[in-house]
Amino acid sequence: MQPNLKFDVKVALSHIELPSAEWIGLREVREINTTRYMRDRKPQSNGRSQSHGVMIEVLVDGQFGYASTNNLELANIQRMARKAYDRAKTAAKWAVHRFTIAQRPKAIGQYFSPFVKPSEAIDAKELNALLIEICDTLKVSDQIVKTSAYAIITEVESKFVSSNGSDIYQKLLVIATDYAATAQEGAIIQRRGDKGQLARCNQIGIEVFDRDTLLQRARIIGEQAIELLSAIECPTETTSLVLAPDQMLLQIHESIGHPLEIDRILGDERNYAGGSFVKLEDFGKMQYGSSIMNVSFDPTMAGEFASYAFDDVGISATKEYLIKEGKLLRGLGSSESQLRSGIKGVANARATSWNRPAIDRMANINLEAGEHSFEAIISNIERGVYMQSNRSWSIDDYRNKFQFGCEYAQLIENGKLTKTLRNPNYRGVTNQFWRSLAKVGDRDTVEAYGSPFCGKGEPNQVIRVGHASPTCLFENIEVFGGAS
Repeated sequence: MQPNLKFDVKVALSHIELPSAEWIGLREVREINTTRYMRDRKPQSNGRSQSHGVMIEVLVDGQFGYASTNNLELANIQRMARKAYDRAKTAAKWAVHRFTIAQRPKAIGQYFSPFVKPSEAIDAKELNALLIEICDTLKVSDQIVKTSAYAIITEVESKFVSSNGSDIYQKLLVIATDYAATAQEGAIIQRRGDKGQLARCNQIGIEVFDRDTLLQRARIIGEQAIELLSAIECPTETTSLVLAPDQMLLQIHESIGHPLEIDRILGDERNYAGGSFVKLEDFGKMQYGSSIMNVSFDPTMAGEFASYAFDDVGISATKEYLIKEGKLLRGLGSSESQLRSGIKGVANARATSWNRPAIDRMANINLEAGEHSFEAIISNIERGVYMQSNRSWSIDDYRNKFQFGCEYAQLIENGKLTKTLRNPNYRGVTNQFWRSLAKVGDRDTVEAYGSPFCGKGEPNQVIRVGHASPTCLFENIEVFGGAS
């Protein structure tokens, strides 16, 4: 990404004149997004877009006001700053809570995504040719009726400066991919993807497009799609359930991440994204899960999809335990939400782009590794089900009762994986489910996935989240399939 030589956010800040403002912050964001998508070898999307603008934040009379623009002339920046100022003054008349400069402490630093090969290490022709080859490899049989290969490469450069001396620069290179095959035999249709739809995403470089590795994975995906056509239906019973890390992604996201967002608990999101079964008084008291459940907020994890050094209002990011030994300790609340609620939070004020104010969001929410190998997890199970790769999800507005479906499953019998199962599903209630956590996999079972498309907020903000987890065993879970 080439630096912008025509606009200097520090100069812009120095030209803003708002004598009675308590604090002013400018967040400049430039994003370049490249999408390559092949379906059945044919191009469906082959685009590249760029977005560049500034969010201006002003604190006055105890309220924050916001205005954004992609017109970066200094005179216009001043006009937008005045608009943010006026909005804060107006909001102060109906203030629910009053804030101070303490919510925007001075911060200085940098962050760069780790990668081996930069984005320019592969051109459109080369990447498109690889995606076509992946489609060819996915089609292992005439029973494969659809193939797809999808790559999203995003480069993000952000600068944050403030009137009290903050000066932050962060540069991200993030890549999400999805390779999938759909098989059909008569009325039976089965899709098998690469760990779930766009779940394989990281802060990484073009080294992720290693041809030999991808073609080997594509072959396995195609073969498993065919395998599912003749697989038996997942049984309907209450049994031991083992979830792979690519399904733990969804389980963590929906039943831990969203219900711990403090703005939801305060009611800010209730009319759009929903509330939470968690109450403010539950922090420090609720036994969220079993004693082997340890969940961290960790935007410092190198290479995970939502890593950063500072959130979008300049708060330094640190690893914090949300749940320790099963007990709920901390919420997903930014500096403002922490002050409003009185609950300890994290550096998670995040915005999807330059034209959105930061709100409470997930980043990397991870289940910490335990001590069991995969073999040790399944070895004592007389009968159970091992599920992989999310296919469908449904959860109530309070993130309490849920029902999730997976792409691929195997029966566990007498400590061994045996028959392949199709249409596997399971359901539960959040606290009961996590209290049934019986074994947590060791570091060798940990895998990191994520999603580019977590939606929340009005106007809507779609943001990147990451989730790392080991393989996990849950006892006495209701599983079911598609058999009549």
